[in-house]
Amino acid sequence: AHELLKTLPSIYLNEYAELFRQLDLNKDGKVDISELRTALAARGLHQGGAEEIVLESDINQDGLLDFQEFSQYLQAHEKRLWFMFHSVDRNKDGRIDVGEIQHLFHKLGVAVTLEQASRILKSMDRDGTMTISWTEWRDHFLLNTFRNMEEIVLYWKHSHMFDIGEHLTVPDEFSEQERRSGLVWRQLVAGAVAGAVSRTGTAPLDRLKVFLQVHGSTARGINLWSGLRGMVREGGLTSLWRGNGINVLKIAPESAIKFMAYEQVRKCSREGGSLRVQERFIAGSLAGATAQTIIYPMEVLKTRLTLRKTGQYSGMADCAKQILKTEGVRAFYRGYLPNTLGIIPYAGIDLAVYETLKNAWLQTYCVDSADPGVLVLLGCGTVSSTCGQLASYPLALIRTRMQAQATTEGKPKLSMMGQFKYIISQEGLPGLYRGITPNFLKVIPAVSISYVVYEHMKKILGVGY
Repeated sequence: AHELLKTLPSIYLNEYAELFRQLDLNKDGKVDISELRTALAARGLHQGGAEEIVLESDINQDGLLDFQEFSQYLQAHEKRLWFMFHSVDRNKDGRIDVGEIQHLFHKLGVAVTLEQASRILKSMDRDGTMTISWTEWRDHFLLNTFRNMEEIVLYWKHSHMFDIGEHLTVPDEFSEQERRSGLVWRQLVAGAVAGAVSRTGTAPLDRLKVFLQVHGSTARGINLWSGLRGMVREGGLTSLWRGNGINVLKIAPESAIKFMAYEQVRKCSREGGSLRVQERFIAGSLAGATAQTIIYPMEVLKTRLTLRKTGQYSGMADCAKQILKTEGVRAFYRGYLPNTLGIIPYAGIDLAVYETLKNAWLQTYCVDSADPGVLVLLGCGTVSSTCGQLASYPLALIRTRMQAQATTEGKPKLSMMGQFKYIISQEGLPGLYRGITPNFLKVIPAVSISYVVYEHMKKILGVGY
């Protein structure tokens, strides 16, 4: 590695010269800060990086970069990138795969799903191998001013915030400069809009899932199409979006509460400094639990409004009044325990299954290679992601049933364990997975819609990296 490191400058000298020519817009043999800003903006990068590049590379302090100054900066930056690349490449095969990205996040105390790790990988993977080579890594980060892996992980978190209907992923850590510039709130607004569009687009599947979860054995024989047709017959086409209003409405307070709670925990635990891995896990869990506790009554309202019959409630306020009048305040926290247990990150299951399957394949079929191939990696990713969802789904189903208990006549009002025993005795193990088909079906469109809208909102609001 050290020998190759010494040869890097000469290998890429011509590329440096070509890049310098592209940046030098007025062709005066110098690159100024405005030309750098223009170039960074054209590449979709944060324009604030221009000042950092000039500050580090302007040796004679004239505010302009000549080719020598520029190439020396790139050489030094490339060395940093080289060491960062090899710190992520755990198996030392010269390529970074999705499991290594997920392991990096886990090591830094950040929970990330396999889908999010795959999205990060695809943003750099130019040759379609589902892995990142050194050249792809270098080209992607060459004009970014990151100095360590924590900064790159922070960049990835901010660039890949997704919403899949029930779990909103909010970047929880921002630098002091980002707070002062107002980036924090622009980031949260971009995520909220992406989440709103995504939830609205997949609301019919979400309503069908809730219907199947709650009605259990009485919903046997109902498939995807017959369920959707039945809803349309009962309340018209717009009935497919019942409960979506409050589902969208709770995004903003949920995001803001989670972020502010994380900030408070961070300030208390490290006096405002950066957190260690274990502290980050605890801070994230506490912030999530705080947001869920405050926002939970809206979750109950969402379930009731989703399941309502035509004319049952005139709106959100009427629904809340009726619950308060007939069931009392405690009804707004039915299902809170399984919901809180569901906050436990299942990314660990994702990662463990993925690594186990990949290593088993390598030991059996690829003894002399560390690269199992694109299809195998995709297969491992699909299986591990499915395992994570299968592990968490029964808790989500029990939570929804407890939230909806007053609407299901003739059925007992049960605790979490009571619900579990009742479902097993009446419906068997499959009863714990009612509605999982529409739940799986909505994930891909939900993530895709969130990604596209989020990228557009980042451009509109000037959230660039």
